[in-house]
Amino acid sequence: MRVLLSGFEGFAEVTDNPSWEAAQAVCAKRKDAACVRLPVCYGTAGERLREAIARERPELVIALGVAMTRQKVTPEKLAINYRYAAIPDNAGFTAQGEAVCAGGPEAIFCSLPLEDWVRVLSGEGKPVALSVSAGSYVCNDLYYTLLRAQMEYGFKGLFVHVPDPGKVSAGEAAQIICRMAEMAL
Repeated sequence: MRVLLSGFEGFAEVTDNPSWEAAQAVCAKRKDAACVRLPVCYGTAGERLREAIARERPELVIALGVAMTRQKVTPEKLAINYRYAAIPDNAGFTAQGEAVCAGGPEAIFCSLPLEDWVRVLSGEGKPVALSVSAGSYVCNDLYYTLLRAQMEYGFKGLFVHVPDPGKVSAGEAAQIICRMAEMAL
């Protein structure tokens, strides 16, 4: 049983990315987990994650990103084949409507029972809510790549946004993510 977690480096106004802090906290709690820190760059983040997947051969991949304005930890239901943002990635590229993968499906849904997980975790008093889409910035770009790689490599995969640590600490986010890993495996 092997779990691979990813978190992002800092970007824009977020110098210390809570997604990386949460990924490291999960890896500290689980002996069967490995972590990879990804650049906030379209395409490159997905390539680095695919390299880690090929190297680690995990059963479960949980990619983490930050959504600073959210109030809860939010697993994402789907990724869209679309890149668009008002701000550039860390390589200076500002996406203006390109496809993540030319000719790929318009959207790919996570096959895990996220709605059930949210009900269980909410019932336990955890700050969790389902989110339908990972947006159109680098988080979505990575999630789309992750879900395509899932079809190729046969692991289970999901993307989870964590909020500002002032709303949910990295430690509490890590506990929630560990519970999601337990439910997935």
